Amino acid sequence: MADDPDIPYEQARDELISVVQKLETGGTNLDESLALWERGELLAGICQQWLDGARERLAKASGQAEAAPEPNGQDADSEEM
Repeated sequence: MADDPDIPYEQARDELISVVQKLETGGTNLDESLALWERGELLAGICQQWLDGARERLAKASGQAEAAPEPNGQDADSEEM
């Protein structure tokens, strides 16, 4: 995926919502469902890329270090029980 997503976050998010609604509603054949799923995966990746970029910009603006904590709140070195 490129460093700069081709579509704005809001557009990707809205389309992703639409894709999820279509998948939840059903009524599509297997090929259509797979195509929707693949598009949803792509859109989710675009949204995540935008959010990661925003998080990085906020961290830089607030003077925080580049290394952010793991999303689940644990350090990368800690082990799960």
